[in-house]
Amino acid sequence: MKRPHPSSPTVPGDLIALESDDGELAVLSFTLPADNAINLSSAESDVARHILAGRSNSEIAALRRCSVRTVANQVASLFRKLGVRSRLELVALAPLLGPREGPGFN
Repeated sequence: MKRPHPSSPTVPGDLIALESDDGELAVLSFTLPADNAINLSSAESDVARHILAGRSNSEIAALRRCSVRTVANQVASLFRKLGVRSRLELVALAPLLGPREGPGFN
């Protein structure tokens, strides 16, 4: 998906509108966490990168050499800290967070 063309209709400030190459429009709405609210552990950051790469909890556990339950706990903590409820919301939110320094999506 690409950002809307400047002539696209405007949307309220808390909504993000994306347009696909074929003209389909998707509108996403969620509150971004404040910068100081995001303090991911290195494990959570690593798990987030694996989720963004499309890996399952089982695949992440194998790569990180830990249990699937540990990964599930890290995913739950990551979702709570970022204020998302699904992998899809995490994928949608990730580009909006931008590059981060220190713990996070670095």
